[in-house]
Amino acid sequence: MLSHDQIWEALDRLAERHELTPSGLARRAGLDPTSFNKSKRLSADGRLRWPSTESIAKVLDATGASMEQFLAFMRPDAGSLGQQEVAFPRQGGSIPLLGFAQAGAGGFFDDGGFPAGQGWDVVEFPAAPAQKAGVYALEVQGESMMPLYRDGDVLIVEPGAQVRRNDRVVVRTNEGEVMAKVLLRQSPRSIELLSLNPEHPNRTLELSDVAWIARIIWASQ
Repeated sequence: MLSHDQIWEALDRLAERHELTPSGLARRAGLDPTSFNKSKRLSADGRLRWPSTESIAKVLDATGASMEQFLAFMRPDAGSLGQQEVAFPRQGGSIPLLGFAQAGAGGFFDDGGFPAGQGWDVVEFPAAPAQKAGVYALEVQGESMMPLYRDGDVLIVEPGAQVRRNDRVVVRTNEGEVMAKVLLRQSPRSIELLSLNPEHPNRTLELSDVAWIARIIWASQ
């Protein structure tokens, strides 16, 4: 399981490897210089703040690092990368992969929103399935989730995980519509969803019309 501390540690080690401070790394990636400051890693109420996948993608592009290299920085034995080079082995295992268009069809999920049935592909993910049972991937198709997610991006989804306000989620309705949105509000009767693409409307759904809702925990971009 990827933890909050591991991801921030990876960013710190990547900065160290390029002889940069966290602020310098953010600046090189075209981000606000304070984006990676330690004071920004927790909110005022103590809630964990995670770097966005977009920020990580910009950092990788700016430094020339691959996603496998970034994941390797999370290993406890990675050491000080300003002093040594590290091998970057592929980690983890395979998880089920399905396209968004297919996800609305019947037979791919059980009543709890977990992957089921046949027809799934597979994709490599750094957290082994044994550590996160039920985790699967959805491949973005089309431009409806721009600019956050592009056609071909892969979203890692954890069914059964607790969802909170402002989490990015995948929602499937009883009619087979599948969408990725931001959870704005959840009441005993309905959920309010913010569209990732400003050209698409926000949605309010009755809970009775929702088959399942699952949290997006990672995105490959």
